Amino acid sequence: MSENNSDNAGTPGTPSPSTSQSGAAGSPSSPAPSSTPSAPTPTPTPAREAKEAASTDSPESASNVTPENAAAAQRRDAEQARASAAQASAQQEAAARVQSVVSNAERAAATAASANPPAASAASGATSGAADAAAKAPAGGEPDGTLGASAKKDGAPPPGFGSAPDFSASNPPPASAYPPGPPAYLKHNDSAWSVFGRIIAAHARQIFDRAGRRITQRTLRIGVSARIFHPEPGARGLRGKTLQYLEESIAHWVMSRDVLVFMIPTVGHQGMLHPSNIRLRDYAKHLDGLLLQGGADVSPQSYAEVATRPEWPGDRVRDMYELELLHEFVESGKPVLGVCRGCQLINVAFGGTLYQDIATDVPTAGVHVNEHYDQHRHSIHFPEGSTLVNMFPGRREAIVNSIHHQAVNQLGRDLNIEAVSGTDGIIEAVRYRRAPFVMGVQWHPEFHRAGGPELLDCTPLLDTFLRVARETRF
Repeated sequence: MSENNSDNAGTPGTPSPSTSQSGAAGSPSSPAPSSTPSAPTPTPTPAREAKEAASTDSPESASNVTPENAAAAQRRDAEQARASAAQASAQQEAAARVQSVVSNAERAAATAASANPPAASAASGATSGAADAAAKAPAGGEPDGTLGASAKKDGAPPPGFGSAPDFSASNPPPASAYPPGPPAYLKHNDSAWSVFGRIIAAHARQIFDRAGRRITQRTLRIGVSARIFHPEPGARGLRGKTLQYLEESIAHWVMSRDVLVFMIPTVGHQGMLHPSNIRLRDYAKHLDGLLLQGGADVSPQSYAEVATRPEWPGDRVRDMYELELLHEFVESGKPVLGVCRGCQLINVAFGGTLYQDIATDVPTAGVHVNEHYDQHRHSIHFPEGSTLVNMFPGRREAIVNSIHHQAVNQLGRDLNIEAVSGTDGIIEAVRYRRAPFVMGVQWHPEFHRAGGPELLDCTPLLDTFLRVARETRF
């Protein structure tokens, strides 16, 4: 048994479409429709449709809400709430950043305007550019550092964004920006003149420092006393002229340490042909050290004695020249190194005397010169307190060459004995203790390298002499 309750019923007295269709399609045996009018059908409304959708009469309208679906819906709601909160926080952070950039730009523009009015327009442009850049700058909230679409769309600039800065406003620096006290270079009792004086002193120190660096970096200049060849009576050519020269080995020995060598000639105080105002003190002033090379004997007249034999007169002219040269360098504080004759001259310069001939004056002495010249050698000893012990660490004995028949006899004042012969005690080296470096050695160190490895390497002696020359050339 079924009912035909169609929602699309017609009005009263009008047959329904279903009835008409049934009558048209039905067989003759079908009963005639009832003449009784049908009940009126209510008009569809939204409320009625919602009520019917919520009806439980059909399976399709049954509710599909389960406990699992409800939990998922709650999680989605929570995630949406967190996303909304993050977007809101990002918007606030972006707005604060824009406001900070604009404030900094305004302060910079105000400072520029107060310090340099022509720069005001540039500062204004910089403020606008900074504001635009800050407005376009990415903010947090997305993996790529940009805000979400809704944040970009809904975000609004802070109040006053894009407005022209007020350069007339006073914006002093904070109190923490000022130093706690006056600058360190100023004193409480300073005046303008005292500050000016310190500035001048600083400039003077700078100039002196530069000059000192140039002096210390300048190549050393060492003067070597000249040997003198006196003219032979009646000779022609060079033999009839006065010659001044130096031995090649002594010059090359000094030059091996990369210094310049200058032979110092004699000066004619009363020259008739070529008078000059140059004096030996001028050489002592402009050179850094003096080396007295070997050569002829020292004249006995130079230490107030008379030659015991005619063949030992010595060279009085050279003595006078070298004694003056030695005293000029000593008074200038420059170092002096004497070799062979130079050692004897240093002793004479300070009041000492010499053995005019070792073999004659000291019969028990060993042989100090023979026909082998620089190939002849003997041992020496460094006594206690000798500075040569410091120059040659671990050495108290050494082998040196020997090419001299004169030697130190009575020691001059303020001289120390630095070395003695190992066989007979003849003095082989002296040092003047009242000067930075004035030392004489009786052997020829410039010949040692060619003499063989058994001879004393005198490079430390030369290096000490040159070191003092660098230190005292101011």
